[in-house]
Amino acid sequence: MTDVWAAVPVKQFTGAKTRTGAVLTPAQREKLAATMVEDVLAALAGATRLAGILVNTIDPVAGKLAARYGARVVTEGALDGHTGAVNGMARVLTAEGKGALLTVPGDIPRVTSAEIDAVVGSALPGPSFTIVPAHDELGSNAVLCSPPFSVPLRFGDDSYFPHLMAARRVGIEPVIVRLPGIGLDIDHGADLRKFIAAAPPIPTRTMALLMEFGL
Repeated sequence: MTDVWAAVPVKQFTGAKTRTGAVLTPAQREKLAATMVEDVLAALAGATRLAGILVNTIDPVAGKLAARYGARVVTEGALDGHTGAVNGMARVLTAEGKGALLTVPGDIPRVTSAEIDAVVGSALPGPSFTIVPAHDELGSNAVLCSPPFSVPLRFGDDSYFPHLMAARRVGIEPVIVRLPGIGLDIDHGADLRKFIAAAPPIPTRTMALLMEFGL
């Protein structure tokens, strides 16, 4: 599939990742959020099957990171939560006649360029819907919609099975791809432990930061 655009919603880093508060200080959480986004952007920038990258944010640090990796910053829906930000990017891509949207969150630092290419390579000709579940099969950690509004999206802690049902309601059988890097998002302290223990080791900026924190 060609003309697939990555779409990354990034909240403001200040006050980020509060559910890791039992393990990290506010300053550490802010730094962690920015570092994870950089790992995700690096993986996207290294992928060979993407037409480009959008980052939806109003955070100035995130904007600078986006520019470093050749991503385009948009702000439509940036203040409307994860779902609103993704839909904002879908509107931008649709208005510009782009073929497909691949949305990933900024908290999957074990993602690799090869995994991104695998998701794009697994997608069927549009209209189609491809999804990578979180490791617990609750969240939707990567979603590829061709065209961008082929399936209505609503993200949250328990969005994976609702997304499967949403695709089937519009007559699209979802393609399900399970990938360990994309599947491991970091929301809780327990996720940090899973990330540190995950094999094989991947030399990410996030791992180096957590070692710096003494975890």
